Formats: sequence, C-alpha cells, structure tokens
Amino acid sequence: MELARSCVGCDGGNTFAMQLSKRRAACHHLRMDRSIADALILMAEHDRKVGEELAASGALYEGYHPHMAAVHEKNALQLQDIIAEIGWPTERRVGKRAAEAAWLIAQHSIAHPDFQRSCLKFLATAAREHLVPAWQPAMLEDRIRVFEGRPQLYGTQLQPDLHGNMQAHPIENPLGVDERRRKVGLEPLAERLARAKPQPPPADREQFERNYQEWLLTVGWRTRPQTAR
Repeated sequence: MELARSCVGCDGGNTFAMQLSKRRAACHHLRMDRSIADALILMAEHDRKVGEELAASGALYEGYHPHMAAVHEKNALQLQDIIAEIGWPTERRVGKRAAEAAWLIAQHSIAHPDFQRSCLKFLATAAREHLVPAWQPAMLEDRIRVFEGRPQLYGTQLQPDLHGNMQAHPIENPLGVDERRRKVGLEPLAERLARAKPQPPPADREQFERNYQEWLLTVGWRTRPQTAR
C-alpha cells in the first residue's frame, strides 16, 4: 500500500496505481463470481433432491407439487437477481457446473413465462458466442413452445403415454428433428427415447389434464378464449 502511494508522484506511478486498482477489482469480481457459482450449484442440487424425493413417493407424477413449485419459485427469483448483477452466468464467468445449474434453474422457472423467454434470449446469445453449449437454449425453447401450445423443434420435451412409456410432445417438421438435434449436440431422438425411463402415468389422467390446463392459464402461458356475447 505504501509503495502504491509513494509511486503515484513518480514516473509511471499513475500507471502502477491504475494497474493495482484493476487487480483489486478483478479479485473482487472473482470472489463474487465464485460466491454466485456456489449459490447456483446449491440451488440446482436442492432442486434435484426435492424432485428425487417426490419421484420416490410418486407425488411428482400427479401434478405440479406445491413443494416443487416453491423450490422453483425461490430459485427463479434468485436467478433473476444474479442476472441483474452479472448478466447471464456463462461458463467463462462462473464455471461449467454453475453455468449448467443456471440453465437448469431457468428450465424449471415454469411459473414465470416472461422470465423464461428472457432467459432464452440470454442463452441463445451466449450459445452463438460459444459461452454455453447449444443444447441449453434448444431445450429451453422446446419447453417454452410446449407450454405455449406450439410444436417443439428438438423433441427434448417428453411425456408418458397411457402405459407410462415416454414419448415426445408434438414436433414441428419431425423428419428434420435429428438433424436439428445434431446441430445442437443432441443424440438422435430414437436413442434418447430408448434411454428414457418409464414414468408412472397420473392416477386420474383427465383430472391431471384439467389441472394442467388451468395452471397454464393461471401463470400466463395461455389465455382464456373469449366467449361470444
């Protein structure tokens, strides 16, 4: 510190002081980014843990469980704060594991349509700049399309059939799906479906569908059709 002060008045002193200030700022950002990375990883791990517990009990497959929804809500709000502070948490900024955790949190922020759409823009830009893998915006785009009632592009969003076997939600131009998947680093759809574990169908499928449609309306993914007067 004394050296920095004494050099300010000598040749090159201002340059040295500026370099020292930049190093301190860089160290501060590094500590902040590590803290954010740790937080993202913990959030994603908690999400997975709760999901596994609900899956083990069977409750996960009967609708959007309030406990799961609460985790997603809290994580979504925290991710919004992180983005406001540092922008999208890319691999370069927070590391691969934390960047993937950020994607998972965005993927599960399903009660916030506008936020998910904004995350898709961030991810698409980051993917073009090779800061995140291309499959991340691809999977988020598919999820948004399914919630909006549109065919997905990459076949990443699956659902159980009547027997619990997983199948893809409707796909736009299904003949080209494997080429689209290849371009974003995903395996052929048939291979993905072969790996998919069966999922118990809901006990009351009709009630499940009614609840799902009502949820889509409530959170804003869909709008109620106007009745004729």
